[in-house]
Amino acid sequence: MPPNKGLMLDSPGSYKIRVQGYLSESWSEYVGGFDIRIQTHPDEPNVTVVTGVLKDQAALAGALSHLCDLGFPLLSVELIAVP
Repeated sequence: MPPNKGLMLDSPGSYKIRVQGYLSESWSEYVGGFDIRIQTHPDEPNVTVVTGVLKDQAALAGALSHLCDLGFPLLSVELIAVP
């Protein structure tokens, strides 16, 4: 049987994480150099989109936990690519 070429627990992955609230772009270095963008829409709460590569699923769990500890409600997590 050929090895699984998909995502594994120890596979790196590029992710897009969306949280409700405003995380300043100056936090990019603090969160591993991720790209941080703010989406604003009239009459709706701000949404911060954090995009970057994490080395494995444990790092993803840590990043999500860190955002939660900062008080940002999680809206979505999307796997963009498996390098």
